[in-house]
Amino acid sequence: MQKLPAQQKRAFWLRQLYLWHWISSAGCLVGMLLFAVTGLTLNNASHIEAKPIVKKSTIVLPSSLLMYLKAQPLSNKASLPLAVADWLMSSMDVDAADKPAEWSAEEVYVSLPRPGGDAWLSINRESGEMDYEITNRGWISYLNDLHKGRNTGTAWSWFLDVFSFMALVFSLTGLCLLYMHSANRPSTWPLVGIGVVIPLVLAILFIH
Repeated sequence: MQKLPAQQKRAFWLRQLYLWHWISSAGCLVGMLLFAVTGLTLNNASHIEAKPIVKKSTIVLPSSLLMYLKAQPLSNKASLPLAVADWLMSSMDVDAADKPAEWSAEEVYVSLPRPGGDAWLSINRESGEMDYEITNRGWISYLNDLHKGRNTGTAWSWFLDVFSFMALVFSLTGLCLLYMHSANRPSTWPLVGIGVVIPLVLAILFIH
């Protein structure tokens, strides 16, 4: 009779751990698959051939917008005027709004980095002539940049934080389940120990 409360307590925690383990695994499943695959592609990047596609175009900004560029900006890093940014978006599908620009006496230069590629535009402040170049390095480069959070924006940054939290819950509940079942599974802690020792030894001996 005295064992009953302990058994009930164990059963309660097992149910909770299993519940949060499968919830967290479902929540981070796609993310873990993505990061596992891109971990391989990043680690073997030198063996994966990439063929960047570069597109260049030259266009003249409407004269009605030139006055916005001829006006002196508040700082040398000020973003493009809203009217110019709106025109770029509607006419060329180029999102330059709120992006820091480099202003000189002759031109305005805007760097437009993006996952899986790069882009930039330069506008002559007198003539309105604009050079635009976009580079696409392919889907593998795109996914690799998602892995690194490179130029992916605020929404993806939030996703990475949520995913990391879910992965922590998944790992810690898994560790607790290992602990609760370890009495009946003698190989549990030796296998966990191997998982700890191998990366530790490799880091100490081969990473300098």
